[in-house]
Amino acid sequence: MSFESAEDIDVRKRSKTEVAILFLAVGIALFHIWMNTLGTLPTLFQNGFHFAGFALLCGLVTSVSRKPWAQRPLIRALDIGFGILVAIAALYIVNAESAIYDRGVRLSSLDWVMGSLCIIGAIEFTRRTTGMIIPVLIVTALAYISWFGAYVPGVFRFAGLQPETLMFRSMYGDDALFGSIAGISSTFVFMFILFGAFLLKSGAGNFIVNISRTVAGNLVGGPGLVAVIASGLTGTISGSAVANTASTGVITIPLMKKAGFKPQFAGGVEAAASTGGQLMPPIMGAGAFVMASITQLPYTTIVVVSILPAILYFLTVAFFVRIEARKVNAILPPEENSPTVWQVFKEGGPPFIIPVALLIGMLVIGYTPTYAAGFAILTCIGASWLTPNRMGLKQIIAALELGSRNMIMTAILLCSVGLIVNVISTTGLGNTFSLMITNWAGGSLSIAIILVALASLVLGMGLPVTAAYIVLGTLSAPALNQLILQDQLIEQLVSGTLPDAAKAIFMLTAPESIAALAGPMPFDQAHTLIKGMPFESLSLLYDTAFTAPVLATALLSAHMIVFWLSQDSNVTPPVCLASFTAAAIAKSPPMLTGFYSWKIAKGLYFVPFLIAFTPLMSGNWGEMLEVFGFAVFGFWALCAALEGHWENKMNLLERAVIGAVGFALMWPAHLYVNIAALAVFAVVFYLNKRKPWPHATAEVGATGT
Repeated sequence: MSFESAEDIDVRKRSKTEVAILFLAVGIALFHIWMNTLGTLPTLFQNGFHFAGFALLCGLVTSVSRKPWAQRPLIRALDIGFGILVAIAALYIVNAESAIYDRGVRLSSLDWVMGSLCIIGAIEFTRRTTGMIIPVLIVTALAYISWFGAYVPGVFRFAGLQPETLMFRSMYGDDALFGSIAGISSTFVFMFILFGAFLLKSGAGNFIVNISRTVAGNLVGGPGLVAVIASGLTGTISGSAVANTASTGVITIPLMKKAGFKPQFAGGVEAAASTGGQLMPPIMGAGAFVMASITQLPYTTIVVVSILPAILYFLTVAFFVRIEARKVNAILPPEENSPTVWQVFKEGGPPFIIPVALLIGMLVIGYTPTYAAGFAILTCIGASWLTPNRMGLKQIIAALELGSRNMIMTAILLCSVGLIVNVISTTGLGNTFSLMITNWAGGSLSIAIILVALASLVLGMGLPVTAAYIVLGTLSAPALNQLILQDQLIEQLVSGTLPDAAKAIFMLTAPESIAALAGPMPFDQAHTLIKGMPFESLSLLYDTAFTAPVLATALLSAHMIVFWLSQDSNVTPPVCLASFTAAAIAKSPPMLTGFYSWKIAKGLYFVPFLIAFTPLMSGNWGEMLEVFGFAVFGFWALCAALEGHWENKMNLLERAVIGAVGFALMWPAHLYVNIAALAVFAVVFYLNKRKPWPHATAEVGATGT
C-alpha cells in the first residue's frame, strides 16, 4: 500500500501486517490529537513518543530494500523487529533522563545500547524514506564533531567532543533527536498533515479542482489556470509538492493535454504550481508554523506578509500558461465545459470552506495552531454532513490512517535532521558558514542570495522543503539578516538619518568618521565605513540604529528568502521530484519536464530579490501594494521576454525592450520611472496584440480573453 492512499479499511481484506499498520496508524493519529489539544506531556516525552511511533510504523510499512528478495517473510520479520527495537529504545531514552542526571550525567551500558539504537534507527529509516543524502550528512556530522574535525584546517577546525558527551547531547540537547525540530514535527506539522487528510477524505480535493474549473476553465489557457488555482489551494494544506502534484495532477494534466498543451508543458505547469502551494497562506504546508517557531515571530505576522509574494508567484505561472496557450491555440473541447458554481458548492464546498475559515479565525483570535487544527478536523467531519460525501466511521478511520502514513517520511526526517542541527549549533558551524557567505558575497546581498540559492539546490535534492529550510535557515539566514541590516544602515548614512545613539558607537570604533556623520554621506564612503567595522560593533550598531519592529522584519525577510529558495529543488533538474511525478502522469520525458517546470517556476528566484530590496514585505500596505502592482506587470514582461512570445510572436528588439521594462518595473526606483516603464509596457503590448495571430479562430473569442 502507498503512503498516499489508504482506502480499504476492511480488516478482513488485509493481511496481518496491514491490520497492524491500520491500528498503529490510527492510534498514532489519535494520540497526537489528544496530545496537541487536551494532553500535557513534557516536551521530551512528547517528542520521544512521536519518534517511537513513527519508527515502528516505518518498520512495518517499509523494507530494507526495494528488491523482490526483501519481501520474503524472514526479511519482513527482521524489518518489523528492527522497528520494534528502535521504538523501545526511544521510549527507554526518554524515561532514562532522570537516572542519568542522578549518576552525574554518566551513561550506563544499557544507555549506550539504547542511544546507539536510536541513532542507527534514525539513519536507517531516513535512508528508506528519503534516500542516502541525509544519512550521509548525519554520519559526516557525527564523525566531524567526534574526531575528524580536529584534523580539518582553518576556520572549520573543531577539537571534538568526548563520546559520552556527544551521545548525551544527541539525545537530550535542545536541537537533538528529540529536540525542538522533533517538537515542530510532533505538533504543527503532524496536525496540519492530518487536517489535510481529513479535507481530502471529505471530498474537498474534488471541490478545489471543480471550483478552479468554474473560475478559470473558460479563459485563454483555462486548463492550465485550473492547475494553478487548484494546486495553490491544495498545496497550502498538503505540505508536499509531490503529493500535491500526484493528487491534483491526475485531473489537471490530462485536461491540459486535451486542450492542446504539450505533455511536458502540462507536467511542468502542475509541478511548478504544486511547489507554490507551500508558499500560499494561510497554512503554507506548515511552513509558517516552523518559521514562527524558529524566529519567535507571530504566526499571523508571517501569514499576512506572505500573501502578496505568493500571489505574485502564481501570477507568474499563470503568465507562462497564457503565453503558451497563445502559442499553441489551447482550447478546451466543448464537452469539457466547466461546472456551475452552484453544482460545485452543492457537491463538496462546505467541508473545505467551513473548516478552513474556522481554522483561520481561531488562529487570528489567538488559539494555538495545534488546538485550532484539532478543532478544524472535528469541524471538517461535521461539515461533510452538509454534502453527499458524509464522513462516517470508516471514512474517519481512513483519514486518520492516511494522515499518519503521509507523515512517516516527514516525522522520521525532521527528528533525524535534529542530529545535524545539533552538530551545527554545538560546533558553531552555522556562524562560521554565515560569515563565509558574507565574505564570499563581498558585502553584496544579491550575491549572497545567489549563493544561498545554489546551496539550497544542492541541499534540497530529495529533501522535503521543511527539512531543507530548517537546515539551510540555520546555516545561512543569519548571514542574510546581517546583510539586510547592513544595507539599511548604509541607507541611513547616505541620507544622514543615523540616530545619535548609533553615532556614539562610531566614536568608539571609528572616531575619524565623526565629522562625516554630521550630514549625508556619499554611498562609497558609507559602504567602506560599514565594511571596516568589526562584527561585534556592527551588532551594537544594529541594536541602536533600528527599532525592534525593523529588526524583526529583517529577520523575517531573511528567513522568508531562505524558505522560498528552499522550494527550488522540487522543480530544478537533475533532482526534481515534483517534476518527475508530473512527468509520470503526463507521459512525458522526465528531465525535459523538469526543465519546463524550472522555467515556469521563475518566481521562486524573482520574489526573493523583491523581498530583499523592496518594501514588498517590510513596508506599510501602501508601499507593499505599490511594489506588488508594478511587479505584476514586470513579471509578465519578463515571462514574455523569456518565451519570445506574448499575445503573438516577438522579434529580438521587442524581447530586449520588454525584458528591460520588466527589470525596471521590478527594481525599486522613483515612482515616475516606474510609471514611464509601465507606459512602455502598454505600448509594446498593444503593438504585439495587433499583430495577426495565425491561430486565431472564432472559438477563441468565445472562450474568453
